[in-house]
Amino acid sequence: MRIFLVEDTHDVGEAISRRFHQTGHTVDWETDGVAASEILSFTEYDLVILDVMLPGVDGFSILRKLRQSGSGVPVLVLTARSEVDDRVSALDLGADDYLVKPFDFRELEARARVLLRRRSGGEPTNVIICGDISLDRTNRNVMVGKREIQLKRREIVLLEILASRPGKVFSKDELLDQLFGFEEAAGENAIELYIGRLRKKLEGARARIVTLRGSGYQLVSDDAA
Repeated sequence: MRIFLVEDTHDVGEAISRRFHQTGHTVDWETDGVAASEILSFTEYDLVILDVMLPGVDGFSILRKLRQSGSGVPVLVLTARSEVDDRVSALDLGADDYLVKPFDFRELEARARVLLRRRSGGEPTNVIICGDISLDRTNRNVMVGKREIQLKRREIVLLEILASRPGKVFSKDELLDQLFGFEEAAGENAIELYIGRLRKKLEGARARIVTLRGSGYQLVSDDAA
């Protein structure tokens, strides 16, 4: 999934980016409030992690503008302010959750998983199931029946995108946006490559990736046929 991190403290930003990259997510990181607000005006994300104290424009102002634009992207606010009024203000402005600094990175990841589940419209669990394919979003492992299959980071993310909405057709552009960040150059051929690799590793499963020419790709469960 594609995450936008707005955090001006470099060691914190680097640590958060590294943690989410390791679990397969694409992370765009911005340190300036003005630039972040502009990026959010033309780029869609699955989750925004937003610090409050920022240079240029503070996080509350960014959140207010984002919600006024009609965006429903989940927003997790990070704040060093522990006062109840500040937490209430974040929620009233449209934040979906918040964490007070300093925080445990395991809790950040857990809260992010909850918001990403809501975004995908899935069940309230960390395990996605399609046919006999199961993907554990916490441990990042994939099973076909009782057999564990080894997937690389982006292959897991691609499967997560497709399996979170079985039957939905995802265009190449949609998949590119979610698999690659601003600083990663990739073309449509990259999607074809990852789809091909994932298909081979899922051979024998009771779910398959279907190509709809001119439209995109979907994951279809044989059990639903």
